[in-house]
Amino acid sequence: MKFIESHFWYTKSQRNGILFLLVILFSIQLALYFIDFSGEDDLNDQEFALIQSALDSLRKEAPLPPKPKIYPFNPNFLTDFKAYQLGLNTDQIDRLFAFREKRKYVNSAAEFQHITGINDSLLDLIAPYFKFPDWTKQKVSYKKKIKKEVFPSEVKDLNKATIEELLTISGVDLKMAQRIIAYRNLLQGYSTDEQLFEVYYLKKETADNILQHFKVTELPELKKININTASFKELLHTPYLDYNLTRHICRYRDQNDFFESLDELKKIDSFPIEKFDRIALYLSAE
Repeated sequence: MKFIESHFWYTKSQRNGILFLLVILFSIQLALYFIDFSGEDDLNDQEFALIQSALDSLRKEAPLPPKPKIYPFNPNFLTDFKAYQLGLNTDQIDRLFAFREKRKYVNSAAEFQHITGINDSLLDLIAPYFKFPDWTKQKVSYKKKIKKEVFPSEVKDLNKATIEELLTISGVDLKMAQRIIAYRNLLQGYSTDEQLFEVYYLKKETADNILQHFKVTELPELKKININTASFKELLHTPYLDYNLTRHICRYRDQNDFFESLDELKKIDSFPIEKFDRIALYLSAE
């Protein structure tokens, strides 16, 4: 008992100090409860409007994010993603792809709009970036020139016909005119009018239109190859001879030493008899 009393016995000054400390603690608790020490004042409507106005002005002055740069492109080779970025919807993209699956090409902005069905506003945005092959531009210039020319009334030599002259024929475009001349060069010149019908993708009615104004009037000077001494490679580059027919000719020559005449070609298995006269134009048996 004495031990406990010794620990809780205080002097008068100590009791006064403890009382004073309790008063201070109690006063602090009251102050914290009744007094707002945050120091924040509510903004009135006018101040809030000024701040909002300043933020709006900062947003207007802030630079806009750069738009993706569009480079010139050929619209025939658009991908799904690229077409979608340009603003085409799925139906318009599908129509373009269906057109391309037919191995057809768009050659102008107007044709692109016709195929896809895009509106004028979208066409005005993307058409300046269309980049078509150079020959499509040449085609336009040829058309302008053709309107000023008088259609030829006399029959001219087919082996001397130019691209410009062929373009005056109904049904012949620039690509077909170039193909006709390229095949003429391969043959070393047309030897018969019928060879024109062999031009790749040339329609019969178009060939008939051409032959009304152009015919073979002068036979070309053909370089003949000696079938008995020519190499496999030389024979392979002869018009109308493909790889298999060239192989059969060389095998027949090896088995029989040489060809006594070109008529022996008809003895070769699978030889195209109907093409003999044309093949014979380029060969000799010496």
